[in-house]
Amino acid sequence: MSLVNSTACELLRALQSGQQTAVETVRAFLDRIDRYEPRVKAFLYIDAQAALEQAEQIDRRRRNGHRLGRLAGLPVAVKDVLCAKDQPTTCASRMLATFRPPYDATAIARLKAADAVIIGRTNMDEFAMGGSNENSAFFPTHNPWNTDCIPGGSSGGSAACVAARFAAGALGSDTGGSIRSPSALCGVTGLKPSYGRVSRFGLIAFASSLDQVGPIAQTAEDAALLLEAVAGYDPQDSTSADIPVPPYSQTVR
Repeated sequence: MSLVNSTACELLRALQSGQQTAVETVRAFLDRIDRYEPRVKAFLYIDAQAALEQAEQIDRRRRNGHRLGRLAGLPVAVKDVLCAKDQPTTCASRMLATFRPPYDATAIARLKAADAVIIGRTNMDEFAMGGSNENSAFFPTHNPWNTDCIPGGSSGGSAACVAARFAAGALGSDTGGSIRSPSALCGVTGLKPSYGRVSRFGLIAFASSLDQVGPIAQTAEDAALLLEAVAGYDPQDSTSADIPVPPYSQTVR
């Protein structure tokens, strides 16, 4: 099977059946990043060594019959607006170039709890203020279908990352279209969840009364899979909705 062209659900089925290992899967995406990222510029930060080490650990736990999370071995990316412990979290601004948070955003913590492999942090319009991804303080991201075109924004790095098959899915944030617009421009699936469905704890705010963390993926089924992993009540977010999360994705169990 072509790993990078597979959907997230297809990858998880291959991982769970033993058809593919997490290391093989993560390495395939990292190899594609090495080849095409210089043209697309979707990432602000990549930690390939940490991603491969996590993948090796997941493979070892799977061989030993240990319990694994819902997304075990799945390569994902996250928008650089979500705090990640001890990793650069810049919001694509030089003002935060040296900022390394002492904690994880809830959405990041839930990806880690699900054993997703976070391979990198994606570019964006600075402080999420823009709709083209040309307003990053570091460099613009290009649309992988035509690098002369914009990917949309502000979650343009996450949308371009998924469209370029650099990750099986990604998280973005949406205030007034910042997931939906770049997903449309890059030909992928993006979802802004209802307010309170996903915790905003650790999301660096643009407009707190509108901001929402949401998934970007190849398909609606993949987006549902990611949403299922990160959604749910969080007592650290006063606007979090105390509503049970329904089992969105039925195919990968």
